[in-house]
Amino acid sequence: MPSGRPSRHYERSRPLTIRLRNSMTRRVEDVVFRDPGRASLYLCGPTVYDRAHLGNARPTIVFDVLFRLLRHDLGPENVTYVRNFTDVDDKIIARAQETGRPIDAITAETTEWYLEDMAALGTLEPTHMPRATDHIADMVLMIETLIDRGHAYAAEGHVLFSVTSFPEYGALSGRSTEDMIAGARVEVAPYKRDPMDFVLWKPSAEGEPGWESPWSWGRPGWHIECSVMSKALLGPAFDIHGGGNDLLFPHHENEIAQSCCADPGAGFARYWLHNEMLLVEGKKMSKSLGNFFTVRDLLDRGVPGEVIRFVFLSTHYSKPMDWTEEKAQEAERVLRRWRGMAEEGGAPDPEVLDALRDDLNTPGAITHLHRLAKAGDGAALAASARLMGLLSPALGGWAEAGDADTVVEAVLSARRAARAEKDWARADALRDALLAAGVIVTDGKGRGWEPGPGFDPARLEELA
Repeated sequence: MPSGRPSRHYERSRPLTIRLRNSMTRRVEDVVFRDPGRASLYLCGPTVYDRAHLGNARPTIVFDVLFRLLRHDLGPENVTYVRNFTDVDDKIIARAQETGRPIDAITAETTEWYLEDMAALGTLEPTHMPRATDHIADMVLMIETLIDRGHAYAAEGHVLFSVTSFPEYGALSGRSTEDMIAGARVEVAPYKRDPMDFVLWKPSAEGEPGWESPWSWGRPGWHIECSVMSKALLGPAFDIHGGGNDLLFPHHENEIAQSCCADPGAGFARYWLHNEMLLVEGKKMSKSLGNFFTVRDLLDRGVPGEVIRFVFLSTHYSKPMDWTEEKAQEAERVLRRWRGMAEEGGAPDPEVLDALRDDLNTPGAITHLHRLAKAGDGAALAASARLMGLLSPALGGWAEAGDADTVVEAVLSARRAARAEKDWARADALRDALLAAGVIVTDGKGRGWEPGPGFDPARLEELA
């Protein structure tokens, strides 16, 4: 039953304020949209040469929550969200050379993998998902503009951006020149006028992908891609840009320089949103430590995408997120319980909304979901959780309990009968089977059992 507290629903006419932690100012600020009532977002997407590792999923989930919140507050038709695919890159070329496969086959396959894995985590598809190779002509045009305005120069088939031509360079990261040189791991090249100058265009070697340009048969540098794709789909100025904090420098710093010099006065992105990095069991994810895994690795191990999402949302995006088996098991228990009480017909709880509007405070929002569950308000719980991408029907296959009750009850009944007949060997075997299937027996409490870690009633069907 609902808690009895008066229900409060936000009217569309009520002024809504969303606050975000702006990396540029290092403050949590009220978001003022360039076009009142309309929002524009850009997230740097994946380089498609392999499976997305677990850390790659964090910015996607963070921006998905923001996308959902803005769609709720402003209306779906008033939110434009762009997330790109980088489908030309040195890593992709290296993978093609290693495998002998065509580049377009690799990028097509890995793009589909990414979309499948992110869908398994409950993320909505963005409004636009541009591919870098579809915007090469626009990249050449922007590079020509930068050269004409004295912000870039051609040298030995390359084009480089002149960092000293943009006095505001470094404002986003707040780094000194020495720190930036070290952080960028700059390439020492004789054709550079300054060590900090970065590549906008470079020649392609024989057998590598390339396009015609005024400077060489070549391909774009990585940084120019997002400047061009965001401009093509959102214009030279838009509201929110983001990604993991590993992109803050040099990638986003370079984007700002390119875009502001190509379109002076436009302003590029008004707010910058960066999430912190991922840990695994308290340590940095690393292949050498044996704790590196992809989203697909977890899904194939039977960890539901909804559970992965819940664990991510349990930590604020601005703090390091520590993935642990214990957190995953607890998330599974909570989600099973919530799915068992969810009801249709509710509206998102105002306190959940307030938490999300306050710098995407997903841990605070989850605290309010626990309150709704404790109060027995299954309708508000379901509506509020779905706003966060949880408890949706599409993600619920893993927790379907329709036949599970029947199967588990049949095995429990068989175990009771074996005990009554003093058939201890069979009773012990059935007990062990219940434990192996993740069933926690709770004699004297409710139905007498509850799902535990790794709950899989299919393992009991032959015994039922």
